[in-house]
Amino acid sequence: MENNRGATVKMTQVRWLIITLLFIITAINYADRATISIAGPAIAKDLKMNSVAMGYIFSAFGWSYVIAQLPGGWFLDRFGSKRVYIVSIFFWSLFTLLQGTVGFFAGATAITLLFCLRLLVGLSEAPSFPGNSRIVAAWFPASERGTASAIFNSAQYAATVIFAPLMGWLVYTFSWHYVFIVMGVLGILFIFAWKKFIYDPQDHPLINTAEIAYIEQGGGLVNMDLKPAGSKKEGPDLYYIKELLKSRMMVGIYLAQYCINALTFFFISWFPVYLVKARGMTILKAGFAAAVPAIFGFAGGVLGGIISDYLLKKGFSLSVARKVPIVLGMLLSMSMLICNYVDTQWLIIAIMAMSFFGKGVGALGWAVNSDTAPKQIAGLSGGLLNTCGNLSSITTPIAIGYIVQSTGSFNGALLFVVAHAFIAIISFLFVVGEIKRLELKPRNKPAGVLADSCAD
Repeated sequence: MENNRGATVKMTQVRWLIITLLFIITAINYADRATISIAGPAIAKDLKMNSVAMGYIFSAFGWSYVIAQLPGGWFLDRFGSKRVYIVSIFFWSLFTLLQGTVGFFAGATAITLLFCLRLLVGLSEAPSFPGNSRIVAAWFPASERGTASAIFNSAQYAATVIFAPLMGWLVYTFSWHYVFIVMGVLGILFIFAWKKFIYDPQDHPLINTAEIAYIEQGGGLVNMDLKPAGSKKEGPDLYYIKELLKSRMMVGIYLAQYCINALTFFFISWFPVYLVKARGMTILKAGFAAAVPAIFGFAGGVLGGIISDYLLKKGFSLSVARKVPIVLGMLLSMSMLICNYVDTQWLIIAIMAMSFFGKGVGALGWAVNSDTAPKQIAGLSGGLLNTCGNLSSITTPIAIGYIVQSTGSFNGALLFVVAHAFIAIISFLFVVGEIKRLELKPRNKPAGVLADSCAD
């Protein structure tokens, strides 16, 4: 690009500012999900809950989160990422803050209120990850999409690194109530940064035409939220969900995402409790110890995206570039099973760190979604991926609760989690097939009915 004097104008790098903001808000997002795990032992003691009851409390987030995925994706496609995300941040932060008031009640009332507030947090967070995937698809060319998706996805590990010690300290020094209050206020404050810096590529005040052209030429969907002049913006056609579910590739991706998320929800729900109850750590020590595997998970998460994009730039197919890190990462994550045969605390943390590193390397589901989601329904496609993936946010905490309650041990729980990693490998190797963007078949509509969702 040249200016009016003929000088070459350097391409801006606004897309990396965007991914930085996605990383920060996703870290807050996951910290708000994990508040209940850090505060869990203290809450269980105060409210006199057993392992099964805690399993249901841990799962409460997942019930509403899953149910709201498709509506959340529809709202993203209808109103755009920026507006929907702002509303999402405000309400999940508010309901997180309100969990700090549960201590004013007692017995069944307190437990019921806590369960309901966790439901509302899940409902409010529903658009977040489909929104992330949608923003990455708009802001990044295919050759950078793996790294970008890995960066925002790795924020789940950074959340533990940054916030688990803080939350452990708050519980130990003050009480568990302050964990929810501090995290809720932090999320609400971040809304101001989101409003100031998040825009569509074509509308961002800091971007130049050179960067827009670079993104668009590389396959970025820079016009995703722009509608043709004079047209009426309508919601996306829900008919196309059926088309997604008829695709073997998409079904394989959804199955794998469910399994990979089972590892995630073990770490953000039961892992601190495992360290306290099965390994004899204090809540304060568990908060710091939980941060160690998370550091390795963060490193693995970023590295997985870098490796994937490197393979793509070296000429390997998109399928090879995405599948190699996923399969190798899941194999490494299965190492957590070794913890059933050792007792030394530092060795358990080291093994979990290795496992979490592998899980991070293999967590490329959102990059794959950005590669495969049909342009017309990017939000809905992400919502369906997150619906399937986060079914494990319901099943994993509950299943582990029953396993621990019935056996008195976490050994079966670790085996349960490892089995999911194995199934994820099988799904990507033998079900998904070639990874490519899914092309939707035009739907026959009655004469005179315009399907705005089918327009480019």
